[in-house]
Amino acid sequence: MADKVDRSKRESHFPAIEKRYGEPMSYWFSQMKKVKEKKYPEQIAFLKENFGFSQAHANALVMFTKGSKSSRRFETPKELFESLDKNQAKKAKEIFSAIKSSHPKLKLVVAWNQPMLKLGDKYVFGLGFAKKHILIAPWNPKVLSKLKNRLAGYEVNKKTVRIPNDWKVDKKLLKDMVQETLVSLPKK
Repeated sequence: MADKVDRSKRESHFPAIEKRYGEPMSYWFSQMKKVKEKKYPEQIAFLKENFGFSQAHANALVMFTKGSKSSRRFETPKELFESLDKNQAKKAKEIFSAIKSSHPKLKLVVAWNQPMLKLGDKYVFGLGFAKKHILIAPWNPKVLSKLKNRLAGYEVNKKTVRIPNDWKVDKKLLKDMVQETLVSLPKK
């Protein structure tokens, strides 16, 4: 049985980088020295364009060489909410409260440094934050297609819906998004 790898540690990607790209980490660190004065996007592009790195591997190497040893910034939803603008934090709590009132078995967690709701080991719903808006994301993007008529007037992307920071929480819409996602989960 394989050991569980902690993907929050950037160096956990190193064995896969060595195997996939055929060079030891010392080689990759020497390559990063060549672009150490460049900005993050340029360093990522350097690895992707010259060596065929995936985004995840490029990000792990770039961030590690910049001194970030962990991708985890928040251990708890409380820590995450404390890092947000107070109005966004309040809105996020209101959104999760509306969902959990209909689906109390969902657990609020932090994943990818964003607040997410899970049922067991399956992600169901999450939020993302930008300065002027919040992204709501049912875990199954097909839900957005199914609820398309009810999302008229919103900016709908492939997997998210952009809402303004002052959005009047539509509890029925949120409940239905989560219910549709739960219905689509694979049965055990």
